[in-house]
Amino acid sequence: MPVKLTPPQAASLLPVKGVQLGFAEAHVRKPNRKDVLVMTLVEGSNVAGVFTLNQFCAAPVILCKEFLAQKSSIRALVVNTGNANAGTGEDGLNRAKQTCDALSGLLNLQANQILPFSTGVILEPLPVDKVIAGLPAAIANLKEDNWLNAAEAIMTTDIVAKGTSRQIQLGGKTITITGISKGSGMIHPNMATMLGYIATDAAVSQSALESIIHYAVNKSFNCITVDGDTSTNDSLILMATNLAGNAEVNETSADFIALRDAMTDVAIELAQAIVRDGEGATKFMTVKIEGGRDEAECRKVAYAIAHSPLIKTAFFASDPNLGRILAAIGYAGVDNLDVSALKLYLGDVLVAENGGRATAYLEEQGSAVMKEPEILVRVDLARGNASCTVWTCDFSYDYVKINADYRS
Repeated sequence: MPVKLTPPQAASLLPVKGVQLGFAEAHVRKPNRKDVLVMTLVEGSNVAGVFTLNQFCAAPVILCKEFLAQKSSIRALVVNTGNANAGTGEDGLNRAKQTCDALSGLLNLQANQILPFSTGVILEPLPVDKVIAGLPAAIANLKEDNWLNAAEAIMTTDIVAKGTSRQIQLGGKTITITGISKGSGMIHPNMATMLGYIATDAAVSQSALESIIHYAVNKSFNCITVDGDTSTNDSLILMATNLAGNAEVNETSADFIALRDAMTDVAIELAQAIVRDGEGATKFMTVKIEGGRDEAECRKVAYAIAHSPLIKTAFFASDPNLGRILAAIGYAGVDNLDVSALKLYLGDVLVAENGGRATAYLEEQGSAVMKEPEILVRVDLARGNASCTVWTCDFSYDYVKINADYRS
């Protein structure tokens, strides 16, 4: 079950002026589940996106990048679950284009004003007829307060829908930010997450929105891992409808930092929710690296720890076999690391120092910490002032079961 994560309540996901959401049960892969989502944006909205660096990126990712590069006015998004439309070649591109063409006709838009997204099984043709057949129903229930249904409509192996909202004051105006995400396995984003959508009614310039998305993603979705696999379909989209009545925010505005940080907080909560709902997860682990020469080497150490199956299985068993963490630090690739200077903590317990086991450390202390559902692993490299934080989860028996049975 997810680690201290419950589904959001519909009333807690605040409507964003200028954004409407509608869903359908199109039977893309399985019957009786929400699996097609349409989002529409008011004219004049700004949209920014970041996408997977997997070179086998999915057909919809290719189209999204193309349409955003054209600087066309994005007015709608369409998402299907059950099929990733990845590893599908030219045929996959044609099917993604057919989806955009069909929705553009129904909404009276140009096809390049629509961003398509898919998630699910790779290397299988998209059942585009089913997706298109579901579009009228999704359009029929377009509403501003449909965020929870939208969060449910983008789930695959997720157990819990993921969504959150914030409101802040900018220039005397109330600004709303609402976001949803999906992801549970194949999570080691090299930009974002499996799928994430964050919208605000704030007036924000396009260049400021671009700046915000890159800042936010590096503080959130680029700091999580479940299993070390980067998906073919990773996409994060930020949308601003410019309807809140505030003075437009740009990078030099007094309100820029406040808006950036609020949107980043939403991104962090959504990213952490993905880890808490990691496939088969029973523990949520924060890996904090301090005292590095730069952030890059801190990330090397953090991900060496967070990716290790040996470490992740030990945490599942609450087994303080913490030499595995020292081994991961050692192979992380940090040049000229002085292992006698670093310190390893599990929670508040000092585990290792001076190149070996801390004199006062007792295994019972480590075992007690590891039985908790939320655990902090902290490493002080003692070679500088840089730091980073990564979030991950354990590996349980259920991770194998879920992925072994995924196509069943």
